Amino acid sequence: MKKLFALAFVALFSISAMAQQVDLRKKITVSGTAETEVTPDIIYISISLKEYLKDGNSKKKVEINDLENQLFKAVQSAGITKENLTINNLSSYNTVGEKKKNPDFLVSKQYRLKVTDLNKWNALIGAVDPKGVAYTNIDSYDYSKIEALKKELKIKALQAAKEKATYLVESIGTQLLSVIDIQELNNESFPQPVYRNMMMRAESADLSASSPEIDFKKIKLSYTMNTVFEIK
Repeated sequence: MKKLFALAFVALFSISAMAQQVDLRKKITVSGTAETEVTPDIIYISISLKEYLKDGNSKKKVEINDLENQLFKAVQSAGITKENLTINNLSSYNTVGEKKKNPDFLVSKQYRLKVTDLNKWNALIGAVDPKGVAYTNIDSYDYSKIEALKKELKIKALQAAKEKATYLVESIGTQLLSVIDIQELNNESFPQPVYRNMMMRAESADLSASSPEIDFKKIKLSYTMNTVFEIK
């Protein structure tokens, strides 16, 4: 008898505990979204310089150091700090033996330049020997205030969710209480830039006359907040 009583007590206690775990609060689940598009204001450009032979004469080579000095001076003249120009890659730069064996061996160097104004870029590239520029290309781009913008959009999305929940519950004569759960979803889009005349090769007769025509697709930021609110 005592065993049956103990078993009944345990069963009753278990049922009571399970009942306490069930969330009996009245709830409403809604989502809010905020999005915007911004034009990139930071552009990363790759530049490849390459030695070349004047009139095909191996004794009249334009050295990589001369081309590099032209690029450095052009960067300074454009008002761009030296920290924004970095070396990306060296092509056979340390192959001393090859240069000795082959007088026509040509060295190339690749750089990465950060600019915020493409007008400066046009003036800059025009100051470098066009025959020494193998190519230039846009690597990527960014927006300088993107972190602050992300924060602002997340707050707006959450406020939109609360506003929606409020007018929905008020429409049925009840009130919104505190938030129970918040889940964040994001959909950031950084499309590749569409550009023309940005690929500039040494064979072009007048590099300075070739100005890039760039159509930047905007960066799109979209955030959704899935929320659960308790209602009265």
